[in-house]
Amino acid sequence: MKKIFFSTFTTLFSLMAFSQTHLYENPQFDEIAKGHEIIGIMPFKTSVTLRPKQMKEITPEQLDRMEKAEGEEIQLAMYSWFLKREKRGTLTVKVQNPSISNAKMIKAGITIENYEQYLPSELAKILEVDAIIMGTFQTNKPMSEGASIALGVLFGAFGSTNKCVINLSIYNAEDSELLVNYHKAVSGSIGSSNEDLINKLMRKVSRRIAYTKQN
Repeated sequence: MKKIFFSTFTTLFSLMAFSQTHLYENPQFDEIAKGHEIIGIMPFKTSVTLRPKQMKEITPEQLDRMEKAEGEEIQLAMYSWFLKREKRGTLTVKVQNPSISNAKMIKAGITIENYEQYLPSELAKILEVDAIIMGTFQTNKPMSEGASIALGVLFGAFGSTNKCVINLSIYNAEDSELLVNYHKAVSGSIGSSNEDLINKLMRKVSRRIAYTKQN
């Protein structure tokens, strides 16, 4: 039962990889969010699909490290997006610093490789937050600075664009209730960063997030 949430992620991810934008909002989200004071963000489970020639020249360990780094970059970029709203006074909750979230996970023996074995409510309890953001991310060109530089050295210049598919969900800590699910395929030009991606993603979904006040 604990894997049902991430099984759903995987199914949606496969079926809608190149489909139109999908956005779900729990009709009770506004009411539920009234009792929330702090939210946490998990590293996103990431899949980097390189060209066949590139895949032959990289080890499974290198690819694993790259995907983990990319997932943590998405986590940080999303944290940065929320912080900007907090500074503007348009955020109704606090957001836990990812370094604190990740330290609590490590202390509990939970990693990005095994956290799909836990319910969102169990993860939220460990983080001591009222709601938790998690999701999946797929790209054909990693955008984190370290990965991009490393691959640039190995393979030379990348193509001019990167194609990404992101599936984001927000869960209520008390009962693992799905509050928001947002699935979107986006593309960026060369030089795009994970922060650019998150800004593009959140531009629309922010209208449906109860934590952000609308002017």
